[in-house]
Amino acid sequence: MAVRHINPEGLHRSPAFSQAVVVEQPTKTIYIGGQNGVDAEGEVVGPTVREQSVQVFRNLATILESEGASLANIVHWRIATVEGNSFEEGVAAFQEVWNREDPPPAITVHVVSALGPGVLVEIDAVAVV
Repeated sequence: MAVRHINPEGLHRSPAFSQAVVVEQPTKTIYIGGQNGVDAEGEVVGPTVREQSVQVFRNLATILESEGASLANIVHWRIATVEGNSFEEGVAAFQEVWNREDPPPAITVHVVSALGPGVLVEIDAVAVV
């Protein structure tokens, strides 16, 4: 896979995200629509950002596995979280599922006033295989 995670000098370096991801040749790209903490029956899994984030990562993994990919193939995700909730809980859930050997994706985070009934977090993603 011709993907480079870049963190140029002069920009903040973080173990949690890459500043940009460069794809240099034609590959399969998977654009994943916003996933929230909803199970296969369409029910919100719990009242906390942590519980919902764990389900979001399960949903993302299910989609990626259906295309022969994994979370490690994600090059960018956009996170929306409802104002007033603990973003740190979502980060903790991410740290449980992300292999620290893999370069982290580029991320964008938005704090919003609401998502859907009972929904506290939503993540959409782009993966390159």
